[in-house]
Parts: sequence; structure tokens; C-alpha cells
Amino acid sequence: MGLWKQCLFVLVLLITLIFVLFYNHKLLVQKSIQRKTVSNSAELAQVCNQIIKGETFLFNKSVLRTSDRVITCRQQLIQNHYITKTLSEEEVKFPLAYIIVIHKDFETFERLFRAVYMPQNVYCIHVDKKAGLEFYVEVKGFLNCFPNAFLASKMEYVVYPGISKIQAELNCMRDLVASEVQWKYMINTCGQDFPLKTNKEIIQHLKRFKGKNITPGVLSPEYMIWRTKYSHEEHVGPVEFFVNRTQTLKTLPPHNLTIYFGSAYVALTREFINFVLQDQQAIDLFQWSKDTYSPDEHFWVTLNRNPGIPNSLPNMRAFKIRH
Repeated sequence: MGLWKQCLFVLVLLITLIFVLFYNHKLLVQKSIQRKTVSNSAELAQVCNQIIKGETFLFNKSVLRTSDRVITCRQQLIQNHYITKTLSEEEVKFPLAYIIVIHKDFETFERLFRAVYMPQNVYCIHVDKKAGLEFYVEVKGFLNCFPNAFLASKMEYVVYPGISKIQAELNCMRDLVASEVQWKYMINTCGQDFPLKTNKEIIQHLKRFKGKNITPGVLSPEYMIWRTKYSHEEHVGPVEFFVNRTQTLKTLPPHNLTIYFGSAYVALTREFINFVLQDQQAIDLFQWSKDTYSPDEHFWVTLNRNPGIPNSLPNMRAFKIRH
């Protein structure tokens, strides 16, 4: 009986010890989370204060979450092997402008930016207003390290099948035409894109079009006519962002324009962009397109395929690239 009591006592002692250890561990985890939360709040407040003061800084996600370590711009450029000097005279004489529309995944955006970055180019970054404050602050701090890159002066809540996608790009276009960089072509991208060619290879390809816009597309296929035949409504927040089709028929396109469908990602000349921002034909087409579905897939190509518009290609199939 004495041995049985001793075993029972040891068992009770072990159970008690395990419970105490588990409880202490839980307390330590909770305190650690609280400390990190307070640290993150302090870091975020510090970053916002630096933005307001116009100071140059750079935080990455690990810094915001776990430490007070600051990565300087110089460290960022060196560690990630950014090109900081022009590589050829040809590239110097043919600067490009980029529009990058993003809403998430800072690391993916940073890889894209590093791949297309050249000191002679200029970059406008549009951060979707749906993105969180932390993401915006991270992008803002990152861009402070590059004198030829900046955030769009006006941000939009972007619904990708809606007109807000074009509006976001138009906001960047206004900023880019005001830039001191005399860029030759504007290329639009999103945060999940990645280039397959070098900057030099890209400009050599663009040169073959001899100052013409590049907007791949075709006449409206039968199965896509509904996009511009019926009126659509763009719903913006607070929880859901989507485009809904109605049964209301749209009016004919303005100025007797023929609608084409094609890629939303294009390469446009400065003259064409000035036309888009100022000419009544483009302004009216934009207004008409506001209640269409995915208007960025017809807006650029429609303008570029209609004659009388700067650097347009009304008959792109007949246009041959000479090497």
C-alpha cells in the first residue's frame, strides 16, 4: 500500500508540474505578443512621423514586426544589387516611364521594381486605396530611396474590371508628363508582372515600331460584345469591390468610334498620352466607358486603332517591323 501511495503522489506532482509549466509558457507568449504589438505601433507612428517630415528611410516587414533596426537606402541599393549607373548611351537617349499598379505583396513588387529599374527611367507607383496603412508606408519609405520613382499624386480604390483601373493609370500619366524626364514610351504593369527582357532589349524592341503605340487587339469578338452592349455598375466597398452587369443597353460609342478589344497592358508614346489627357474624343470615350466591363481592355486599343490620333496604328496587321 505504501508503494501505491508513493506512485500516486509522484503522478499528482508530475501533473501539477506540467500544468504550471504550460501556464507559465502561455503567459510568456501573451507578453511577447503584447510587446510586439506595442513595438509595431511605435514603429508605425515613427514611420508616419518621418513621412510627414519628408525624411528618407526604409523599413522592411521584419523591421516593422520584430526590431528597431533601420535599413538605409545605401544598404538597400547594395544588398539588392540595384543598377545605379546607366549601362549604355543607347539607353540614356531612350528613357522609359513605368506605371505600376499594386495592392499587396511588397516583396513581389520589390522584385519587379528591381528588375525594371534604371536610373535614367521614371516610375509612378499607384497603391490601391484598399491596401492597408502598413503596406502604403512600406512602399512610401522604399520609394524615398529612388529620386526617379514616386507615388501617384492621387490614389483610387481599384476595381480591376472597372473604370477605376484606367483612372489610376491616368492619375500616374498626369504625373509622368509633368516629370522632367523626357521619356519616349510609357509601359503599364501590375505588381504581379515580371520582365522577360533587359531594359536595353525592351527599348530596342520599342524602336522597331518607329514611334507608334503598341496596343495589341482585334475587332470586338461576338462573345465579348456584352461588355460594351450593356451598362455595368462598379461597386466600391466598404467590404466588397466588384462590377455588376445590368439589363440596360448602352448608347453607341461617341464620335462614331469603332470599338476594339485587346490587352490592358500597352506601350504608349508621350504624344498619345497627352492626347488621351486633353482631347475631347478620348475624354468622351472615357466617360462612355465608365459603365462598361473591363474598359482597360478596349479603351487604349480603340483609340490607337482609329485614324487621326497621334502615333496610332489603324491597320496594325499591315504594319511590319523592320529589323
